[in-house]
Amino acid sequence: MDKAAEDQLNWLAQNPLASVISDGLSVLSTRRDALELPNPGTFENISAELTKGVLLSNMQFTGLRADIAKIFGVAPLFQVSHSFAMGLGGPGAATPYTFSALYGANKVFLQANIDNEGQLSARSNYRWSPKMVTRSNVQVASGSSQAMLQLEHDYTGKDFSASIKAFNPTLLDGGLTGIFILQYLQSVTKSLSLGLEALWQRQSMVTSPEALISYGAKYQGAGWVGSVGLQAAGALQLTYWRKLSERVEAGVESSLKVMPTGLNSIAADGVTTIGAKYDFRQSSLRAQVDTSGKLGVLLERRVAPMVTLTFSGEMDHYKSTAKVGLAVSIENASEDISEQQQAAASTQQIPF
Repeated sequence: MDKAAEDQLNWLAQNPLASVISDGLSVLSTRRDALELPNPGTFENISAELTKGVLLSNMQFTGLRADIAKIFGVAPLFQVSHSFAMGLGGPGAATPYTFSALYGANKVFLQANIDNEGQLSARSNYRWSPKMVTRSNVQVASGSSQAMLQLEHDYTGKDFSASIKAFNPTLLDGGLTGIFILQYLQSVTKSLSLGLEALWQRQSMVTSPEALISYGAKYQGAGWVGSVGLQAAGALQLTYWRKLSERVEAGVESSLKVMPTGLNSIAADGVTTIGAKYDFRQSSLRAQVDTSGKLGVLLERRVAPMVTLTFSGEMDHYKSTAKVGLAVSIENASEDISEQQQAAASTQQIPF
């Protein structure tokens, strides 16, 4: 680098304006650290204590299912599994057979599934540092030209979390198309955190791009968590979760959607769900009921150290329909592997 260019760089770094900005950022960082704000988690898990910990969400199933897994190693983790399913067909139904394999280490996680219809799905996670993780997910259907690619990068700060996602991004159509999502959640106080989600999408170059912004807030008290979410499409979601005792959790979720139906009219649709979870010594029971007339139950019981039975039931009182599912999960591992699994549970940090 010649002397003139070096002098220009020194001027940019040492001019009064740069010094003021640098000092201001340093003071702001010092005061921010003095607040000792905790990390609030991710924006998409703003109500995870209820939606993933208590409510059934996507855990219910119908028909019969059997999962048989063989664990070959723990550090690093390596296992294969065979899944068999039989029941009602339709969209979202499980395929009769699926083969899965996964590998996990401290920085890498790899998983691939292929079913009897030739549909392949694979995902990989890589931890660059304790704060940064990159994830990818690919799905390819046999005999179809359509495929799905998802890319995601997460950053976990001391008092905030940020992530960026891309679904089927491409420049081959003469411009940028796909779906892009930016999420950010910041701790404001030790109990309150605020965040937003910005979405930009363009299906093809012949369509106009769309942009949407959603907002979220989370408040964590002593043994309870409340959250509120406002989506750009006009949906409002309220959740409340509380730990009643060491083994009992309960919560309520209310969602309201408001959509215009004409020039001077709107339509509103809302559902409220109440759920509870009770952990027994060898089993776990979840139950929920909502205002649409649906009652759901999920019971998981470990009948042996490597065998788990799961019962799923749902009854729709308004439609007079019922769904029932029964599953058995069997893990096969040697005694040495089982001992290593217990020892590595607290030391190994796989980026799932």
